[in-house]
Amino acid sequence: MTSRNWVKLFMTTCLIGGLTTAIVGFIVRWDQFQPYFTEFNILAILSALVWLLFMGILFSVISQMGFFAYLTIHRFGLGIFKSPSLWNAVQMILILFAVFDLVYLRYENFSDIGDSILPYFVPAIILLVVGITVAWVKAKQTNRDAFIPTLFVMIVVTIVEWVPVLRQNEMNWFYLMLFPLLTCNAYQLLVLHKLNAQSVQDRQKRARQSSAIVKSNKKKKQIKR
Repeated sequence: MTSRNWVKLFMTTCLIGGLTTAIVGFIVRWDQFQPYFTEFNILAILSALVWLLFMGILFSVISQMGFFAYLTIHRFGLGIFKSPSLWNAVQMILILFAVFDLVYLRYENFSDIGDSILPYFVPAIILLVVGITVAWVKAKQTNRDAFIPTLFVMIVVTIVEWVPVLRQNEMNWFYLMLFPLLTCNAYQLLVLHKLNAQSVQDRQKRARQSSAIVKSNKKKKQIKR
């Protein structure tokens, strides 16, 4: 990927993270922000908006760090296991473990006696539904081999990025961080191959321009002679 497209990816992901967090933040914390709107307190609304945008940018940076870390791990995995199908099988096992731990460990650590385990399935179901949808779209846009790596990012990498909130189990932060992470990870996955293709075209265009300049300079030298 060219530096120009990388900067474009970084800035766009930050913008998406900020806007998603602002929207989700006003929804999940409506009880806190409602007085600002009923009293038409513009300064308080803008302050809350700026804070949510800042947190969204921070979440997007975490998402990008996790995404590019996975790209490195993915290359190592392909090199170690030598076979994409074997590496995909390993990733599927890790996905199953991650989903199980998300449900079971949270239930063990945060449930009270007599609580049902069913509510603890909700985050896992959200991850699975969104992850499978994004993986299906990615496989359709590229090839079927991209399905499991995409699903791995959308589930396992998202859970790893989400760990600081999972440890605290603070519901105001729970979904405030989840949806921006999912949105940013999905965007990066679905746009990466397009930016890589654009980078190849940009390099080829620069190569043609450089070749044309060299030929033009040679002609000028020949004319002078």
